[in-house]
Amino acid sequence: MQNKPIIGVMPLWDGKMKSVWIHSGYIDGVIRAGGVPVLLPMTEDEEVFCEALAVCDGFLITGGQDVSPALYGESEKTDNIDTCLLRDKLETLGIQTALERDIALLGICRGLQFLNVSLGGTLYQDIPSEVESPLVHLHTPPEAPVTHDVVIEPDTPLSALLRAERIHVNSFHHQGVRELSPMLKCMARAADGVLEAAYMPGKRFVWGVQWHPEMSFRTDENSVKIFKAFVAGAKSAKNEK
Repeated sequence: MQNKPIIGVMPLWDGKMKSVWIHSGYIDGVIRAGGVPVLLPMTEDEEVFCEALAVCDGFLITGGQDVSPALYGESEKTDNIDTCLLRDKLETLGIQTALERDIALLGICRGLQFLNVSLGGTLYQDIPSEVESPLVHLHTPPEAPVTHDVVIEPDTPLSALLRAERIHVNSFHHQGVRELSPMLKCMARAADGVLEAAYMPGKRFVWGVQWHPEMSFRTDENSVKIFKAFVAGAKSAKNEK
């Protein structure tokens, strides 16, 4: 047990119920990969949040609400933007802490988008109204787990991990990366050019994927590999403490 890295998991926020929740796949995916998931507190007390993250070896940013356009200098362009400013604030702190400590960081869906924005990138606020594409990026669970392909960039960590040029992924998002942060590198794109995965060179493990491995790891080996690579990065950080 002592050898297992602790993974701080960002909870999701239910604005109607005024409560936090978590998809079990995030928890189970981390456990299957050999980590110990711990739900981080959704609190206005930044010190409490940072103290909780301080004991973690990895930081998992989950999906959920849209990223506030104000963070990349825009106003809301459509009426379907749903934000949680507290999440934005806490995840900003979490990313800063993870990068300073060089612990493992994995962003899933919103997590990729927020990582990009926090490092100076921008987003499509609403892909259907901003990108001409035959692809449907926003599906409603529990629709078919595979919805489109992504093409993996060669000579990237994702290519080295999966040893594939193209993989099938699920897709549950209406926002996406528009301008990639200069601190990140692309690892995969959809056929319409929308970025689907990125990483930060020079760090132990800082990845973001636009699809949802937590929804598919039970049947998809590529999703398992992503969780295992993340937890392995966290274990490396733990061993260097």
